[in-house]
Amino acid sequence: MNKKITTVLLTTLFVIGSASAQNIKEDFSPSGLNQPGQLYPQVNSQGYARFKIAAPDAQNVSVSLGLGGRGGTVLKKAEDGTWMGTTEGPMDEGFHYYHLTVDGGMFNDPGACNFFGSNRWESGIEIPASDKDFYKLKDVPHGLVSQVYFPSKSINTLRRAFVYTPPKYGEDPDMRYPVLYLQHGWGEDETAWTNQGFAHLIMDNLIAEGKAKPFIIVMTYGMTNDTKFGRIGDFKIEHFQTVLIDELIPYIDANFKTLANQPNRAMAGLSMGGMETRMITLARPDIFSHYGLLSGGTYAPSDIKDKSALKLVFMSCGSRENPDKVTQSAEELRSAGINAVSYVSNNTAHEFLTWRRSLRELAPLLFR
Repeated sequence: MNKKITTVLLTTLFVIGSASAQNIKEDFSPSGLNQPGQLYPQVNSQGYARFKIAAPDAQNVSVSLGLGGRGGTVLKKAEDGTWMGTTEGPMDEGFHYYHLTVDGGMFNDPGACNFFGSNRWESGIEIPASDKDFYKLKDVPHGLVSQVYFPSKSINTLRRAFVYTPPKYGEDPDMRYPVLYLQHGWGEDETAWTNQGFAHLIMDNLIAEGKAKPFIIVMTYGMTNDTKFGRIGDFKIEHFQTVLIDELIPYIDANFKTLANQPNRAMAGLSMGGMETRMITLARPDIFSHYGLLSGGTYAPSDIKDKSALKLVFMSCGSRENPDKVTQSAEELRSAGINAVSYVSNNTAHEFLTWRRSLRELAPLLFR
């Protein structure tokens, strides 16, 4: 290449790179999901994420989080043995899983809290959303999230569930509540909806504002890890359906103040939890009256064999997923005389901000 052209190109690239760097605001602060006292990772007001890792003997360090298709963020080594780097651009708002790769080995970030996803505990970071107020911890009456263990004779073990009971639960000994059975996605577990999804805070805030009727939420493991990634077609619902309907629901009705009947029972789930919801609600319409698929597919009018006891079908997704399919499905269900609602989360994909927003939209529609 001509030496003059090469010089011009290199100068241009340097100017562009410098300009890009200068456009990043240096108002970084620790992520809200950091370990206590840890300064990194950090996030700025534009949504960039910055990482700093102590690995003095490492040769290469990168972070899986980065702009889509760009291979994550490569960190650079400083003289003190730490590695630092900033994402190439601003990240989508909301929660993100990520991990480190150090000389070919995969590790979690020691500065960040860990969350169960992709069948393992991974680091998590929160990019503050413009509408984060609806899942913010506020000075309002709060419900309680209890951990319970229930016997499962079908698989000869004790299984765990988390149960959200709304504020004032138990104050009136005669007061009983509807129940939402809420499922996580593939590779996650029963901790996801509270740890990553802030479901309890969303409900506390909605109830305090008078936007949602108080109800119980039950979250249990959906046996999704028995199916390998990319082999969803091999998934069999029968085992989990038995656990849910024949074991968990009777346990909840016996140990909590529930309205133990079909009109006051709902099921919803995100992603694979939505697939589970769809399969079970269609197989057992005598158990649930409200259905919710959050990035978890759709229903067609032909799926609903008896609409007389069906109160609500709710379907949602991110605007970067399949919004046309979701909205069209709701329109077809309404034309068939079924109460159907669709919701599309703006500027999100298959991620927890989509599902947090979806729960915010779903909850006020339940048990009205």
